[in-house]
Amino acid sequence: MTANPQVRADTIIYNGRIWCGYEEGTVEALAIWQGKVLATGTREQIWSLKGDETHLINLQGRFATPGLNDAHLHLLLVGLTLDWLDATPQTAPTLDRLLNIIRDKAASVPPGAWIKARGYDQTKLDVGRHPHKAELDAAAPNNPVLLERACGHVSVFNSKAFELAGVDEKTPVPDGGLIEQRNGELTGMVAENAQQMVLKTIPRPSTGEMITAIEAAGKLLLSYGITSVMDAAVGQVAGFEEIRAYTLAKLEKRLPVRTWLVLLQDGQSMVQKCYEAGLVSGIGDDMLTIGAVKIFLDGSAGGRTAWMSRPYLGDDDNVGVQILPDAELEALVMDAHSKGYQLACHAIGDAAIGQLITAYEKALAAHPDPDRRHRIEHCGFSTPEQHERMRKAGIYPCPQQVFIYDFGDAYISVLGPDRALSSYPLKTWKNLGFKPATGSDSPVCDPNPYPNIYAMVTRKTCEGTLMDASERVTIEEALQVYTEYGAFSQKLENVKGKLVPGQAADIAVFSRNMLIATPEDILKDTRCDMTLLAGEVVFERNTDIRGFGEHEKA
Repeated sequence: MTANPQVRADTIIYNGRIWCGYEEGTVEALAIWQGKVLATGTREQIWSLKGDETHLINLQGRFATPGLNDAHLHLLLVGLTLDWLDATPQTAPTLDRLLNIIRDKAASVPPGAWIKARGYDQTKLDVGRHPHKAELDAAAPNNPVLLERACGHVSVFNSKAFELAGVDEKTPVPDGGLIEQRNGELTGMVAENAQQMVLKTIPRPSTGEMITAIEAAGKLLLSYGITSVMDAAVGQVAGFEEIRAYTLAKLEKRLPVRTWLVLLQDGQSMVQKCYEAGLVSGIGDDMLTIGAVKIFLDGSAGGRTAWMSRPYLGDDDNVGVQILPDAELEALVMDAHSKGYQLACHAIGDAAIGQLITAYEKALAAHPDPDRRHRIEHCGFSTPEQHERMRKAGIYPCPQQVFIYDFGDAYISVLGPDRALSSYPLKTWKNLGFKPATGSDSPVCDPNPYPNIYAMVTRKTCEGTLMDASERVTIEEALQVYTEYGAFSQKLENVKGKLVPGQAADIAVFSRNMLIATPEDILKDTRCDMTLLAGEVVFERNTDIRGFGEHEKA
């Protein structure tokens, strides 16, 4: 404990087990002053900082950690999709059930209204394939339908949607995209860049609707103990207007979580507009910060669109989708790097990862910066040779370990065990010093952190398949990935990520001591009971334990 003895704490948290960080370990009590950690230590030590106006929070034996940092999700999209139809395998395990959900919705909305559903996984549907356009037509003959795969890189549309977009069998396929046909007829399945041809016909949300979505998504995350996030594709929905929505949300105190904005470089003007406005990496404050620039290099492994060096199982002509040629990618990376941006680009397959590393290497050679911390988002199927290049250049993987839990069995089905089991090698990355953060990629996966933690410590899928036990980490290492490493990935490790004096008093209080719980208990029987942001309680679950969370005066 180190603190100015003249200062009196605004808040003291006590009577629990408070995990302050991987190297810092646990303490009995913590003092907060002006939104930051003032001191940590024993109850006796911290009680010396108690004043007449100090608020006391009795943890009643609960377990506290630094607020979790979801280092890769889509905050705005999470909010906008909260009212979409749930097409996940848990809700719609069969094609008939999925079509009935769409049919029921069509019966309750006017003709012509869009029906939007997301979350299906063809590898988990009983039919083992993507739904077909004709099946969506039968379920909703008078409404355009968007059925988005869990990964977001593949969608199925019905005939009404194609009609609105003017897409038919003769429509040219854009580079880096796919519009599937069989026997000269559209199947409805559209992937990667081609999706925008249809999605652009869906009305854009207003600024007010986006602010409402940001607020709703942020409040959901607080209920999980998540206090910091990265929005991984700002501009994808409404271009530069999203910057305005985020800024107004913060000014109106409707931005519930600390947010690191990653600007989508989609060939339009998003990055250039931000640059002209002076919005480069690091600009902002502790609540809203301009982070990095994002470029998509490939798709998803489960959707067979991640760009691999070898074909997918049973599909010798398919190595996935290369979205950009080398020269175009390298020019975009060089441009953003030379403007001072950190980059956080999407690359899942080993071929895409190799292409991105080369582009980063060339940019760093032309404009050296030993601490730019360019990121590879997902980085699922990287190779040992690529790891060495990344280490040498200062490039960092930013994976989503929950993919092992949600999609591990799909990876095995499309790639085989020899290529799938060792994917997302968290322990290897940690041992190499990469400080890999983790996230949910929500709405791709649920932002619920417990499956993510479970996957890190067990390497098991939701079906119980073990995927390379050598890549398991301990629970404290998993928490470090979710907190300290998330802050590091955003170059904010001096601001948040640990509960140490001077850092943000962002705290998650859980119902179970995860340090001694079984992985199964963490997955199935743990909840967040309280969340603090900058020392203020911003979420509290109803609890029947008398006195927990009371803001008593000392």
